[in-house]
Amino acid sequence: MGAFFDFVTREWYFALPLFAMSLTALTLVIWRILLNLDARTDLNQFLPKFQAVLNEHGPAQAKLFCETQPGLIAKKLFPAALDTQAQGTAAMRRSMANIIELEILPDLNFLLAPILAIAKVATMVGLLLTVISMINTFTAIQAAAAGGVTSQAGAIGLALFATALGLVTAIPLVFAHVLFKDWIARYELKMKSAGQKLLVLLQDARPRAEA
Repeated sequence: MGAFFDFVTREWYFALPLFAMSLTALTLVIWRILLNLDARTDLNQFLPKFQAVLNEHGPAQAKLFCETQPGLIAKKLFPAALDTQAQGTAAMRRSMANIIELEILPDLNFLLAPILAIAKVATMVGLLLTVISMINTFTAIQAAAAGGVTSQAGAIGLALFATALGLVTAIPLVFAHVLFKDWIARYELKMKSAGQKLLVLLQDARPRAEA
């Protein structure tokens, strides 16, 4: 800890940009987690309520009900299908596919690009700062009249902290990016499954309405 404190205090101009990237990355990851939580729809609770409103009040009221519920499936996917119900099942499928591709998936991928960019840049910046610090250290060794490498051993160790800090920033970000992409892939499957369930519910409700 003492060596790390020396790095932060003595070479703060190297540590500062790395800490800034770490703080920015942490903010983006927390922001993305909150957005993911806001995007979730509990289908086990939502679908029975939706079916009850659909059967009792019809598609128009069912759409209004969806818009008041949490999650992207309720707020965007189902209303897109209900808007085109009069045009048939094929139109509803196209509408849901379009809303997934053009609106929902871009929303879910929001912030992932800067998170990955910081992960890559942090490693390179850490390495660059280490190289700069090593150049300065070896220049000091060359200029020293006595002591040689031994007198600059501590400075060489401090130079490596920049690379270490860059890796400490990058590794969790890469891991978080992979987890976010996996969550998006699973959520996309969940949306497609919910879309199929919606089509079944609408088909079941139509004969009752006609009866």
